[in-house]
Amino acid sequence: MSPALTAAVPVLPVHDTHKAALFYRDRLGFAVDHVDPGYAIVVRDRVAIHLWAATDESWRGRDGDRPVVSGAETFIAGTASCRVHVTDTDALCARYREAGVLHPNGALIDKPYGLREFAILDLDGNLITFFERIA
Repeated sequence: MSPALTAAVPVLPVHDTHKAALFYRDRLGFAVDHVDPGYAIVVRDRVAIHLWAATDESWRGRDGDRPVVSGAETFIAGTASCRVHVTDTDALCARYREAGVLHPNGALIDKPYGLREFAILDLDGNLITFFERIA
């Protein structure tokens, strides 16, 4: 029997794991499963999203001869995206519209590749697209 992939977990860079976890809880309806200064896990239904702290400010003091190398620089927060498969995109979109988190260009739309989707931005600007397959 061949090995099987069973799930994927997005891990998004954020500036402050505690503030980000509270945003996911209060604005998106996730439960906070874990939070510490470097890492957080939020869960809703069967979806977990992990949040890691992009908090390295040392790049600001580097001269031009030294590369940025830690991989946790603050400018990384807000540069990620993920897609989450859902049911009833219309209802979820309405809920997130009321919460004021819809992406400015992320209106609910049927795509030519057979998906109905909309997008939001989290507290740091990471893009999350919610979608379901349509007939």
